[in-house]
Order: sequence, then C-alpha cells, then structure tokens
Amino acid sequence: MSMLSKVQTGTVHRPPRLLIYGTHGIGKTSLAAGAPDPILVQTEEGADEIGIPRFPLAQSFEDMMEALSEVAYEPHDFKTCIIDSMDWAERLVWDYTCKQNAWNDIGQPGYGQGYTAALNNWYEVLGLINAIRDRGMSVVMLAHAEVKHFDDPTTDGYDRYQPALHKGASAKVQEAADAVLFMNWKIVTDEKKEGYGRKITKGMGNGARQLFTEERPAALAKNRFGMPYRIDLPNGAESMWPTMASHIPFFNAQ
Repeated sequence: MSMLSKVQTGTVHRPPRLLIYGTHGIGKTSLAAGAPDPILVQTEEGADEIGIPRFPLAQSFEDMMEALSEVAYEPHDFKTCIIDSMDWAERLVWDYTCKQNAWNDIGQPGYGQGYTAALNNWYEVLGLINAIRDRGMSVVMLAHAEVKHFDDPTTDGYDRYQPALHKGASAKVQEAADAVLFMNWKIVTDEKKEGYGRKITKGMGNGARQLFTEERPAALAKNRFGMPYRIDLPNGAESMWPTMASHIPFFNAQ
C-alpha cells in the first residue's frame, strides 16, 4: 500500500495535552480538577482537600512511572490524567538519573551532563503521556512558575515567567504540549499623586484569575487551538475548567 493512500484530510480534534503553570497558590489544581473524570498522579502533596481520585504520593521515579503506565494501559473509565506537578516530577527524574549513574547529585558530572542524561528519562515520561493521549484521554500537566531573565537577541533582555523546570526539560515538555497556559492573578494598578510631583503606582487585585495562551515578553505560552490571548477565569473553582475548555475544540465536540 502506497503512502499516498494513507494521506489524511480534514481536521481531527484529538485529546489535548495541556501544560498549565502559574504562581504559588493560584488554583492550578482546582482548575484541573474540573476536567472530565480526572485521575491525579501526585508528585507533590496538596491535593487531598480537592478530593478527586488520585494515586498515592509518588515517592520515586518508579512510583510515578507505574501510575502513568497503569493509566495508559490498564482498563478504567477515567477521561483525564492530571500530573501535579511537573517540577516535583523533575526531582524524581533527577534522583533516578543519579541512581543510574552513581552520582551524589545531578550536577556532579559538570558541564550540564547530568541534566542532559536526565532527558533520557524525561523521554520515557513523555512517551507514557503520549500513550495516555493515544487511548483517548486528555492530559493536564501542572507546574509552578518562576521568573527568569531572557536574553532576547532582537532587543534588550528582560525578565519573564516560565515553567519552573530546567531549560532542557522545559523545552521538551513544552514541545510535547498542545498548549502552554500561564495562570496569574488579575492585577489592577492604582496611581496616586504625592508631594513634589511624585507618583506612586500600587498593584491591587480582587482574587480574579487570568489565563494567558500566547507568548508575550511577560510569560511563555502557546496554543494550537486559536484560543484568545487572555481568558478571564471566574472566581468559582467549579466554573474555571468549563470557561477554559470552551476554547478547546476537542471539548466542544464532546
């Protein structure tokens, strides 16, 4: 059979692989918990109050991989796999890589060789994430945010938000994701005049959250779904997921 006979046409809406990252306590887990029939792979504590089905806290790389493998290949009725969080999963990857190579820590080999070796284990993680998607499940990867300086070759450097992962792993996880979404508080500034012509600008907020879907100097982001640049999320945890999911074709087709 020729390859031409296998050519596909038309749009296919496959289950999405989402990387959602944000500042501490922003409500990433609460957002993800609203996904259809979720199962949580825990690499850090903090989800007990959410109450969704979850594996015991992964204490090792092997624990995490066993949980992901069961989601990928064992019979069950879950529709969404949540990994919380990817930056804590990275610690398990590093520990396992050190054990494989008899290193005391991931920096021991020097010149970034430890982080490069860890990518081989990250490929195993991403392979299972793809297998989970291939069985018809959505995957939501959560991560914390960090502020890093970015040396833009086209202009002066600047600070920006990005997932709190080592740069090599971050690049691979972002490549694998269909959308990288940055979650942050909605901030309103108030400018007040003081004596001698001085002005003071203060940031204020009311607990409202926003989701950013396209890259700007302030934060890394992307999406393959034509989502609006900024999505205002409602305050109620139960309404956050439907608001976001309404912009993703796969969920609209359900």
